[in-house]
Amino acid sequence: MAAPPPARRRLNPLPVSPRGGAAPPPAPCLSRAEAAGRGLSLPLPPRSVRDFSSFVARTNTCGELRSAHVGQKVTLYGWIQYQRQGLFLVLRDFQGLTQIIIPQDEACSHVKKLLSNAPVESVVRVTGIVSLRPPGQENPKMPTGDIEVKVETAEILNSCRKLPFEIKDFIKKSEALRMQYRYLDLRSSQLQYNLRLRSQIVMRMREYLCNLHGFVDVETPTLFKRTPGGAKEFLVPSREAGKFYSLPQSPQQFKQLLMVGGLDRYFQVARCYRDEGSRPDRQPEFTQIDIEMSFVDQGGIQRLIEGLLQYSWPEERGPITTPFPSVTYEEALADYGTDKPDTRFDMKIVDISDFSRSLGIRFVQNALSYPHGTVKAICIPQGMEIVDIICRPDGSLKSLLTKFLGQEQQSELVQALKMQVDDVVLLAAGEHKQCSALGSLRVESADLLEAAGLVLRDPTAFHFLWVVDFPLFLPKEENPTELESAHHPFTAPHPSDMTLLYSDPTKVRSQHYDLVLNGNEVGGGSIRIHNAELQRFVLEKVLKEDSEVLSHLLDALEFGAPPHGGIALGLDRLISLIIGAPSIRDVIAFPKSFRGRDLMGSAPDYVTPEELESYHIQVSWPVAEAEAKKN
Repeated sequence: MAAPPPARRRLNPLPVSPRGGAAPPPAPCLSRAEAAGRGLSLPLPPRSVRDFSSFVARTNTCGELRSAHVGQKVTLYGWIQYQRQGLFLVLRDFQGLTQIIIPQDEACSHVKKLLSNAPVESVVRVTGIVSLRPPGQENPKMPTGDIEVKVETAEILNSCRKLPFEIKDFIKKSEALRMQYRYLDLRSSQLQYNLRLRSQIVMRMREYLCNLHGFVDVETPTLFKRTPGGAKEFLVPSREAGKFYSLPQSPQQFKQLLMVGGLDRYFQVARCYRDEGSRPDRQPEFTQIDIEMSFVDQGGIQRLIEGLLQYSWPEERGPITTPFPSVTYEEALADYGTDKPDTRFDMKIVDISDFSRSLGIRFVQNALSYPHGTVKAICIPQGMEIVDIICRPDGSLKSLLTKFLGQEQQSELVQALKMQVDDVVLLAAGEHKQCSALGSLRVESADLLEAAGLVLRDPTAFHFLWVVDFPLFLPKEENPTELESAHHPFTAPHPSDMTLLYSDPTKVRSQHYDLVLNGNEVGGGSIRIHNAELQRFVLEKVLKEDSEVLSHLLDALEFGAPPHGGIALGLDRLISLIIGAPSIRDVIAFPKSFRGRDLMGSAPDYVTPEELESYHIQVSWPVAEAEAKKN
């Protein structure tokens, strides 16, 4: 007897068509994951009701009581957000607010005294009866605004001392103060929302990868050894003299070794470390969604990520459309002056080199005389406040450069750049790479115009973009005659450029792909080198690295390593963009400062010479003391 087919996940009931009966589904017999992979959208399956009061002493949370609860006796726990003249207070927990009526009769004078004298942000327990608010006193801005709780008993569980700042979202606090008292800052409704949304997105990602597509969640070590190239790594001393661990920039080598081990599909919410200065979108320790697959190509990775994001995307942010558009690295630089363009607005860079050759402008001619000389321009709509070349209502141009331009040339420039009245043109002349400055000017101009009231970028829009065909190698900044990996040394060359690897490696494209969202890189990955001989050639002959450092990986590639590839999504940056936070610090529970310090716990900190002795390390203490005095 044949085995029954596997059960499918139950979806929401089919929508009813206007003529009656069930409307046809978008595709027959598709699961939500399959539909997401094909760019289709199915209704979300119903989620189980979450019980926030299980296993604890409260009967309800402060955000769930409604008119249906009137008459019920409830016990609430929370923080006092506000208290008014001993008449009522507002109690807050993670889910919301409830108005608490303080009893005024003599029999409950002890309860009144207790709650009236309790400082704001004290933790209390109250028990009372849910009642409707008097007519006209309802608060439509509060989900619990139709009811109030009349207290019968109360207890102060912990009193709060004087606060360094008010726990209110609209009260401005310095970032340093927020980070020093992060445990208080976490009580704000915005940070509560940020961290809970982050948790929900990660859980949906786990479901999509592990439950629906067979990925295995594997934890990899955080104590390893130095990796050639890439960012600077944190060192951890060992008890063996002169030997140090390194904290990994990513689980790159381990996930490749998992593919050699036959795991086939790996996933991890991975902690990563880079010893470099902090920026609004970067931290010395950060989290990425790390993925690796065997027997996959670039298109397969891209479809996986598109489906993953579509499946885990918050409903309140609106749907995202797949497949994401794609441009090559060269196209991105030519059109936007950057490899992570913001495509929510146009303002593309235009090459006007051919037009400029006939102009009698010395600096332009000098620029064009370079081997890679070029003249490029961007047209800024309504940018008359940003000076350079401005289009007048009669079609003529207002600029210092117009003395070099005849009427016909002015018309040609207007047509080439599609200029309108009050538009502004910015020009850049020089070597091709120098003209990438227009990419920065493009974004800065958009910032200035939006500050002046002209909307160019929809703040609610999410524009994903794949950037592909990166160069495999780039000249080192400190020594342009030497090469470094554009991505990392394990990235495979583009199949069409394999012969160039041995003759002119500077022209080799890679199988590296980046995912960009609204001008921010949120993911990057590649198809890997799975051949030991090729990997050794790249390390030793092209990058001039000591391959002995990676002998374990090179050995593994000789034992039947499958073709494989992967990607990592920057979780902190992705969540901050979804939420619209100005910094990734707003989506991390305990972030570091710009200088990489933990202001709450005063880390890093000094240790005594005795503590360092077992690690065979000595510190120049006069220098350390001088640094301590500076700080």
